[in-house]
Amino acid sequence: MNYKNILCEKTDNIGIITLNRPEVLNALNINLLKELDNVLNNLEKDKNINAIIITGKGNKAFSSGADIKEMLELNSKIDSNSIDKLRQKYYLNILQCSKPTIGMINGLAYGGGALLASCLDIRIGSQKTKFKFSASNYGKLHGTWCLPLQIGWPLAKELLFSAREVEAKEAYRIGLLNHLVSHRNLKNKSIELASQISNNYPEIVQNMKIAMLQNIGKTMEIMYKKEIQIRETNLEQIPIEEGFKTFLNKKNS
Repeated sequence: MNYKNILCEKTDNIGIITLNRPEVLNALNINLLKELDNVLNNLEKDKNINAIIITGKGNKAFSSGADIKEMLELNSKIDSNSIDKLRQKYYLNILQCSKPTIGMINGLAYGGGALLASCLDIRIGSQKTKFKFSASNYGKLHGTWCLPLQIGWPLAKELLFSAREVEAKEAYRIGLLNHLVSHRNLKNKSIELASQISNNYPEIVQNMKIAMLQNIGKTMEIMYKKEIQIRETNLEQIPIEEGFKTFLNKKNS
């Protein structure tokens, strides 16, 4: 598939997806979300890819959110509820991607852009990073199902209810960013972390993610049993000599 709204490259078992509409601050039109959904599915199936980075083109925005111009045009032709359901489906697919996802948040992430970022496993930002969960300001509703998982209920309520802007230092302090680095080091840090993840056993990492997603809202005992179940049914036993080969090699050298 030829993509018009995104770029995709592969390097060292890492897939890098770039939202490619810088002229509108990488606004999320339906075609972009459809392409993003498609490329994520392809990267999930690619056995050579162990981690995925998502970023935005340019130095201003990760994504400014939904494409308002498109929303106005579609609203006159299609019921807006059906469009919202389609958008939410794409966001859910992103959150449920079996492979670890890293957001390289290279600028502002507003509205749907903030929602997209909150669906990713890990976020890395710079001094240019800003978040704004602006749905309540525009008569929409989103983020209630994913943001609390990232930063907890009290802070998620504040950000969703107020629709206020969150700058980089605060985002890092409250856990919305895992790492805060200089803008020139943003890509290097994102690739460094993706490489660290990619160099581990991919089947273990992916099943860790599956376990955590399936355990949302469950009791501690159920979560414990789910881990055992996945370990016994999804994974082959890795020999001690293989799993600890780095340690054993150092000891014997």
